[in-house]
Amino acid sequence: MSPKCPRCSATEVVKNGKVHLRQRYLCKDCRYHFTVSKLGKQIDPYYMTKALQLYLEGLSLRDIEKIVGISHVTISSWVKKHNIPRLFKEKVHTSYRVLRHQELLEYLGEKQNLKNRGIIVSELGERYILITWEHPI
Repeated sequence: MSPKCPRCSATEVVKNGKVHLRQRYLCKDCRYHFTVSKLGKQIDPYYMTKALQLYLEGLSLRDIEKIVGISHVTISSWVKKHNIPRLFKEKVHTSYRVLRHQELLEYLGEKQNLKNRGIIVSELGERYILITWEHPI
């Protein structure tokens, strides 16, 4: 599928060489030359924010990859791009549990389960997945 001309919106365009390793096109209607930037796979900013929050909480890139579903390489590039420092140098140990509604309420009702911990709860059908990790304070 060929791109549309940015000047006249015509769809009659042909390839016309390369400029700086990007494909160049020529519009047959208005004779305008243009290039199209590669958009790549777009990831919802919500997931980027969540991944970076988990990184700041001290989770490893691989653990974040399992939770959010985005490659640890992508998350690493976001960390470098935004120059985010690692707050906790120690390794954080995560644990995953699948709970029913009542079990989740009981777990969250106990104060010692919440102290110095990061917690994420996500719906998983009729159950909930509880992801916890301890802050190395």
